[in-house]
Amino acid sequence: MAAKLKVTLVKSPIGAVPKHRKTVEALGLKKVNKTVELPDNDAVRGMIWHVKHLVKVEEI
Repeated sequence: MAAKLKVTLVKSPIGAVPKHRKTVEALGLKKVNKTVELPDNDAVRGMIWHVKHLVKVEEI
């Protein structure tokens, strides 16, 4: 089974840099405390790295 990441938005991106807001939306996160499961690959990890102050990540 391929590794997955559970990503939860824990802080609102309202006051964030516009690029970070778009990254959060591209990860599929729309509301605070919502969670998505994403594949564990370099592209997703890079996106998470840029918005690590807004999200919580768990490996599944």
